[in-house]
Amino acid sequence: MMASAEIVEGGFAEPVFAAQSVFRAVMDAMAQPGTVHSIETVAGPPAPLSATAGAVVLTLADADTPVWLDANLARSDAVKGWISFHAGAPFASMASDASFGIVTDPGLAPPLSGFTLGTQEYPDRSTTLILQVETLTGGDPLTLRGPGIRNTRSFAPHPLPGHFEMQWRENGAMFPRGIDIILAAPNAVACLPRTTRIVEGGA
Repeated sequence: MMASAEIVEGGFAEPVFAAQSVFRAVMDAMAQPGTVHSIETVAGPPAPLSATAGAVVLTLADADTPVWLDANLARSDAVKGWISFHAGAPFASMASDASFGIVTDPGLAPPLSGFTLGTQEYPDRSTTLILQVETLTGGDPLTLRGPGIRNTRSFAPHPLPGHFEMQWRENGAMFPRGIDIILAAPNAVACLPRTTRIVEGGA
């Protein structure tokens, strides 16, 4: 009974309005990499899926977008049931088959190169990784360059996957292929599209 309640409850109270609000925040964050955008409309998914990551999944995922879950999420029947019930999305057993990947513990994230990278002809057929983080301002600063950034921009998400800067350089080297990342912090998102570079010392 408890699991059924966890699955059915916690969706958007006003689905159309909420999805529009979250979609706008994510698109603004993608257009301005490294900027923090508030998510006022949150969902209430079962743990360990966070409210912000849950809101992003409900907004972006659907029946045509397989979702890959990290081990923490894959162990939870409540989380899988909640995503199925509210988003209607199927699940990918392998990261390389996913339209969306969700990682709750960045320290245990698989290599970025293990996700769907798209093709030269269809680079949009790649994974968007939803990465749950504790903060977008309290980590070690990253200096960014690229489209949507005038000169450079700094932001400081924490935690991040191991050897993240090296992995991100490798991701960028595959352009136009490669993944995009949505960082989901409490009540806020920031994004790293594949066109964004991490540079040293603001160079």
